[in-house]
Amino acid sequence: MPATTIHFVRHGQVDNPDHILYERLPGFHLSARGRAMVEATARFMAEAPGMRDLEAVYSSPLDRTRETTAILLEQINPARVQHGLEPLEPVYDRRLIEAGNEFRGKRIGRGQGALWRPSNLRLILDLRRPSWGESYRQIARRVGDFVRQVVRSHPDAQILAVSHESPIWSYRHLLETGHPEHNMFLRATALASVTSITLDCETGKVLGITYADPAAGV
Repeated sequence: MPATTIHFVRHGQVDNPDHILYERLPGFHLSARGRAMVEATARFMAEAPGMRDLEAVYSSPLDRTRETTAILLEQINPARVQHGLEPLEPVYDRRLIEAGNEFRGKRIGRGQGALWRPSNLRLILDLRRPSWGESYRQIARRVGDFVRQVVRSHPDAQILAVSHESPIWSYRHLLETGHPEHNMFLRATALASVTSITLDCETGKVLGITYADPAAGV
């Protein structure tokens, strides 16, 4: 029975000393700790069975995911070359991008325009069904579209997809519960973590979901 596994990796910590909700804004890059997180995950993936047999690498086009992808490939590609395989180049796919958010550019903590100001509370009263931008259902739908295309294009393969917390968890929650709505404070998608989803290539049925947090100690 052919099955494809997609390894969703969340980007590492971002350098954001002003606590800005950066969403899709340009110019937000991995911090030194974020790079160390991704390096830990890269070592984990390079040593994991089957990782050198990856068939394709996809990434959100934002700065922090591009940088995460580059660090991962710095570990994965040499292992591939040592075994006679071609190095991989990333494909940037907007279906993996961070969720749209009307609060982009605002500070999360104190100050003018802070996320938790009383004037903004009407937008965050229901954390399971956010009204501040792209819905969880929209997010899960675009990630699902990406997954179905990848399974068709890469049957019986191992795939790497670098994305963000909300897209990864919204899609996983949909698969596990039948709906993508959730409390964003209860997500299990740590920075630089790996969520691996295996699907039957013929039926699209989910055969397994595993989770690893190789950067937990960084």
